Amino acid sequence: MNRAAYLLSAVCCFLMGMLLVYLPWMRVWEHNFFLSRFPGLVRVLLHPALRGAVTGLGLLDILLAVGMIHRRPKSAHDARN
Repeated sequence: MNRAAYLLSAVCCFLMGMLLVYLPWMRVWEHNFFLSRFPGLVRVLLHPALRGAVTGLGLLDILLAVGMIHRRPKSAHDARN
C-alpha cells in the first residue's frame, strides 16, 4: 500500500473513531429514524451501557489510527538512507 493510501486510511480510522465517541451522546442519537420507526429499540439504543460500548469502540478506533501513524511503512526513499 502506498503512503498516501496508508495515511488516508489512518485519517479515516481517526475520524470514524471521533464520530463513534461523540455520536452516542448527541441529540441526533436520541431523535433518529429508527427510534421513531421501531419503538422497541428505544430502551436498547438509549441505554447508557450501549452508548458507552459505542464510545469505547470509537476510542479503540482512534488508538488504531494513532498506531497506524506511529508504525507507518517505510518509503523507498527512507529505505535508501
